[in-house]
Amino acid sequence: MKDQTYVFKTFQFIIVSLIFPTTLVAQSNEDAARKIVKLTDSTFWAGYNTCNYEIQGSLIAEDIELYHDKGGITLGKAAMMESLKGLCGADFRLRRVGLDSTIRIHLLKAKDTIYGAVISGTHQFYLTPTGKPERLDGQALFDNLWLLKGGQWKLARVFSYDHGPAKYISKRKEIKLPKEVLQRYTGTYIGKQTGKMVVSVDGDHLLLLIGGNPYLIYPESERLYFAKDRDLTFEFSPQTAGKRKLIVREFNALVEEALQQ
Repeated sequence: MKDQTYVFKTFQFIIVSLIFPTTLVAQSNEDAARKIVKLTDSTFWAGYNTCNYEIQGSLIAEDIELYHDKGGITLGKAAMMESLKGLCGADFRLRRVGLDSTIRIHLLKAKDTIYGAVISGTHQFYLTPTGKPERLDGQALFDNLWLLKGGQWKLARVFSYDHGPAKYISKRKEIKLPKEVLQRYTGTYIGKQTGKMVVSVDGDHLLLLIGGNPYLIYPESERLYFAKDRDLTFEFSPQTAGKRKLIVREFNALVEEALQQ
């Protein structure tokens, strides 16, 4: 009986010894594949952000297919390259950023052989009009299919969908001002673009009424205020002849100057 137990345990040990290293090797291969796919994908998007068509072209499959919920379907490498070149216009530049916390890589296998990978997540797009600062333009979900062809990873299918505005997160810091300071900026202002704007005090901040619509603006300094849901700032000028100007900027670009009445 003891001999049988010994033989059984020895047999178990041999089986585990054979299987366990294989499992480790397989896991190691999968980890390496994920790293390579992530690096290749990052290289492609680096080419996209710098308008490097040589890099992009070297990583695109001849039979690539792009499915875009706003731009429709693009079939084939030639059409894809033409589309990419159209994004590097003379009057703007586009920059794509994948949000690391959302990105997932799923390997595709035929039995034990890795033949592809799907990268999915959320990406955001930043727009830089010529002569203007960069601004966050929107975001979408994506699924990119990479296939291993002839020892090289190629981008074969792209799905970009659920496009919409990206949630704005203000990096400005609100301060508290005495009510008498806030009171200085109350009144009616008239601008060429927005018409009548009425400013009043609302607690620790100002309330801006435009066309019957209320907007809360928060103090960053004594004369500079900002919106929390959009990249808008409102600067009140010093008084000149008893009047102030309300200077409105979006993405740091001037959009309105309104004169106090």
